[in-house]
Amino acid sequence: MIEEKQASTYSGYLAILVLLLLHLVALVAIAVLPVLLKIPMIIIGLVLLYCWIGFFMVAPNQGRVLQLFGKYVGSERKEGLRWANPLYMKAKVSLRIRNFESGTLKVNDSSGNPIDIAAVVVWKVVETAEALFEVDDYENYVQIQSEAALRNLATTHPYDSHDDDGTDFCLRSNPEEVADLLKTEVQNRLSKAGVEVIEARISHLAYAPEIANAMLQRQQASAIVAARKKIVEGAVGMVDLALEQLSVKQIVDLNEERKAAMVSNLLVVLCGESAASPVVNTGSLYT
Repeated sequence: MIEEKQASTYSGYLAILVLLLLHLVALVAIAVLPVLLKIPMIIIGLVLLYCWIGFFMVAPNQGRVLQLFGKYVGSERKEGLRWANPLYMKAKVSLRIRNFESGTLKVNDSSGNPIDIAAVVVWKVVETAEALFEVDDYENYVQIQSEAALRNLATTHPYDSHDDDGTDFCLRSNPEEVADLLKTEVQNRLSKAGVEVIEARISHLAYAPEIANAMLQRQQASAIVAARKKIVEGAVGMVDLALEQLSVKQIVDLNEERKAAMVSNLLVVLCGESAASPVVNTGSLYT
């Protein structure tokens, strides 16, 4: 694995002064030296002209990867005008933070249900040498590996919890945990390309259209059952409290049959969806 190292470069402003001074010396030498010595000085002057090719700019949050005839010689991250060997090839690598949003992928979750899922990955290059030399195209590599990690995450976890209490881990109900898992998996795939993943988060999650209606009915049924369960628990508590208060305050003495009838009537009133219609009984319980 190729590791990033600092290249041997120099301040461009200092290099301008040195080259101008050398050009001046070469011109003076050509003017005063004999004819036989002018030819070497002319060659030196041409070499000095070629040295001007060695200047390059480094913008903020940008790196330059330097190569000499295909050999990696180092990277430069210092901002401003720089100068290096004019024979060096100087490739730009952006170190800025970038976003990548995957397309909507259709995959099966761990329960076999088809779902549509997409994610946003925030990343940046931290190792310029690895980004250029370890993979063929690091930007395309980020896209493909991010989508592969997203597919793997979706196929190893369920879309929704099958536990009535909602305690099972699932993609829909645990967004923060899912984001951490996705970031870890994407980072493991991209570390060899010199890329750091800052954040990875699901941006779209839904059942596939062919099963969306059926799953919506299932969710509605689960919600209705959960609501009914809460209503029954509350009604039973209220009935128990009513019987207890009647007994403590000795408002009325109820036998078991009357208690059963009272419990039945209260549960119907408390659990019913429509308002109760009161009936006043002026006779006995059996008339």
